[in-house]
Amino acid sequence: MKRLFSILAITGMMVFGTVNASTIATTTTATTVATTIQEDGANAAGESLGFHQELKKRFIEGGPEFMGIVLLCLILGLAIAIERIIFLNLSTTNTKKLTQNVEDALASGGVEAAKEVCRNTKGPIASIFYQGLDRTDEGIEAAEKAVVAYGGVQMGQLEKNVSWISLFIALAPMLGFMGTVIGMIQAFDKIEAAGDMQPSLVAGGIKVALLTTVFGLVVAIILQIFYNYIIAKIDSIVNDMEDASITLMDLLIRNKK
Repeated sequence: MKRLFSILAITGMMVFGTVNASTIATTTTATTVATTIQEDGANAAGESLGFHQELKKRFIEGGPEFMGIVLLCLILGLAIAIERIIFLNLSTTNTKKLTQNVEDALASGGVEAAKEVCRNTKGPIASIFYQGLDRTDEGIEAAEKAVVAYGGVQMGQLEKNVSWISLFIALAPMLGFMGTVIGMIQAFDKIEAAGDMQPSLVAGGIKVALLTTVFGLVVAIILQIFYNYIIAKIDSIVNDMEDASITLMDLLIRNKK
C-alpha cells in the first residue's frame, strides 16, 4: 500500500511539474515573441525615419540658439558661393578665340574694329583688351599701364565677397565649439545642483555639446569645398588675364610697326 501511495505521489509530482514547466515555457516564449515584435517595430520605425527627418530631429535636439546661428552661416555662405560661381563662370572667356578675333580685326579694320570686337565680348579679359586698345593713341607704355591698372580692378571684382565665405568657414566650427563648452557647463551645473553624478543628469548637456560641434564642422567642410573651387577658378581666370595682357602688348607692338 505504501508503495502504491509512493508511486501515485511521484506520478502526481511529475504531472504537475510538466504542466508548470509547459506553462513557464509558454509564458517565456510569449514574452520573447512580444519583445521581439516590439524591437522589430522600433527598428522599423527607426529605419522608416528618413535622412531629412533625422537631421531635423538632431537639429532640434542641439538647441535653437547655436544651431540656428550655424545654419545661418551655412545659408549665407552658400548664397555667396553660388553667386560667385555663377559670376566666375560668366566671366570665363575663350582667350585664344578672342585674341585671334582681335588680331584679325587689327589687321583688317584697325584699332576701332578691335575695340568693337571687345565690346561685343563678355568677361574681364575683353574689358582689359578694350582699355588697352583705347590707350593706343597715347603710346604703348600708356596702353600697358591701362591694362595693368584695369587688370587689378577686374581682379578685385573676381574676389568680391570671397572673404565672407572664409569668415563663415572659421565661424561655424567656433560656434559649434562654443555650444560644446556651454553644454558641458550646463551638465556640470546639473551635477552640482543634484549633488550626485548620474548619467541621466549629464547626458542631455553632453548630447547638445556634441551635436553643435558636429553641425559646425559639417558646415565648415561644405563651405570649404565651395571656397576652394572658387579660389581655383579665380586663379585660372587671373592666369588667363595675365597671358592675354602679354599677348595684347605683342599685338599692339606689331601693329605699330
